[in-house]
Amino acid sequence: MTDNLKHALKILIIEECDKDWEAHDISDDAPLLSERFDLDSLDVLQICMAIKQQYGVRIEGSAAARRALKSINTLAQTIVQARD
Repeated sequence: MTDNLKHALKILIIEECDKDWEAHDISDDAPLLSERFDLDSLDVLQICMAIKQQYGVRIEGSAAARRALKSINTLAQTIVQARD
């Protein structure tokens, strides 16, 4: 997994969820679905749709979304594995 992909995912999340954060505010292993980031179900849906549009990877269902959005690391891993 490249650092470029992880950085791009951080930017995607910030933009899709209209958050006032910087990419360096999100560590690669921080739990994304935690109180710290305050992402709701609409945010998760928007992130999943953006991942599909930008990377061609479908994340369908709430269980799959929870697994993929565990952290930036797991999201990047999900994309890399789906594209292999």
